[in-house]
This record gives sequence, structure tokens and C-alpha cells, in this order.
Amino acid sequence: MSDLIILCIVSFFAGFIDAIVGGGGLLQTPAIMIVLPQYSVATLFGTTKIPSLSGTAFAAWKYSQNVKLNWPLLIYIAIAAFIGAVLGAHSITLIDNTIIKPIVFAILIMVAVYTYFNKKFGVHQEKEHTVLQQLLIGLLFGFTIGFYDGLIGPGTGTFFILAFIALMGYDFLHASASAKLINMATNIAAICYFGSTGHILYEFAIPMAFCNVGGSFLGTKLALLRGNKFIRIFFLLVVFGTILRFAYDIFIKA
Repeated sequence: MSDLIILCIVSFFAGFIDAIVGGGGLLQTPAIMIVLPQYSVATLFGTTKIPSLSGTAFAAWKYSQNVKLNWPLLIYIAIAAFIGAVLGAHSITLIDNTIIKPIVFAILIMVAVYTYFNKKFGVHQEKEHTVLQQLLIGLLFGFTIGFYDGLIGPGTGTFFILAFIALMGYDFLHASASAKLINMATNIAAICYFGSTGHILYEFAIPMAFCNVGGSFLGTKLALLRGNKFIRIFFLLVVFGTILRFAYDIFIKA
């Protein structure tokens, strides 16, 4: 089986997972690093961003047709996330992400435990925020998670969903739909950065993008059809997968 076919299959499943709760990078990034070890990490990361953007954009479009979204707020958060992602990408050489990973690892464990035992987490809960408070909160977590995406990456979509639920009171469906739009901004920022430095393999990225959209179509359709309970289960699975990824980076790879 050729390298391209393997990556396209992985990209399909990554798009499926990403469309529901984010975390497609947990499949796509390790796979491309194993299949194409002759290229630099920056080139491999840059290559995965085009399929990620394609699938995320498709999912965002499908969600927007079926879920009511706060567009003005999301646009401002997307701008903050874009700026954060660009700064995060520039900071890779300045900040040692081995310091950040154990912190993220601990946070993910707490999130998994809390989500599992709190059955109401991800059910719509009205937050008494003013429009200004919503904007400030959104800008803060948009920039912070965007910066994280540029610096480290895995689980960004999942963290956006978590922020929309915990800080904005969204249910899983609305949080997932909103997260897709913000994640588009961070992906575009990454593509601008990696593309301008010649770190994208378009001969792999374009076919992978089509497959990612195919997986995104199926994932979005299932999420809209099955609703919050289905998304909650997937959320827990992806968080658990992210914990395993960080555990490997911290305790084994190091």
C-alpha cells in the first residue's frame, strides 16, 4: 500500500473524529510522521493543516445550516485565535513545550474525570454574561487556545469545545459547531505560516484534504442526527486519546 493511500485513509478517519469533537490530529499527525520520516517535523505539521482546514471548513458549513450560531461573537473569537496561533507558531523556538505538556496533561485528566462524573456537563446552562463579558471571555480563551495550537497543537478543537461549554454554557452540539469556526482560523494561520516558509507537501496535502472532507461529512451527519449524548461519548474518547498521547510524549518519548 502506497504512502499516499495510507495517509488518505487516516485523513478520512481524522476528519470523521474532528467533525464531532475535534482531535483528528491525534491520528493524522503521528501517521504522517511514521509514513514520511524523511521530512522535517515542520513540513509534516504544515502538510496536515490543509486537510484539517478542509474538513473543519466543511463541518462548520454543515453545522451552520442546522445550528443557530452567534456569528458576531464567533468572528471576534476567530480573530483572537488567529493572532494567538500565529504568535504560538513563532514562539516554538522560544518556549520549551516540554514544560507546558505536563500542565496540559494534568488538565486533561481533570477534564476527563469531571466530564465522566458530571452528567450535566455539556447540557445547555444559561450563563448570566453581558455581551461585553461574553466578548472578553471569548477573546481570552480564543487567543490562549489559538496560541496553544500554534505552539503544540493536539486537542485544540477539543479545548475549544470545553471552553464553550464551561465558560459560555453551550451544549455539546452548539459548542462543537462553534469550535469548528474558530478552529478554521487557527488552521488558516498555520497554513499561512508554514506555506510562507515552504513547509507544505501539496502532493500529499491535497488528496488528504478530499478524504478529510469525506470523513467530516459522515461525522457531522452523525453528530447532528444523534445529538448531545453521542457527542459526549466521543468527547470522552478523544480526551482519553489525547491523555495517552501526552503521556507518551512526557513519560516514554522523553
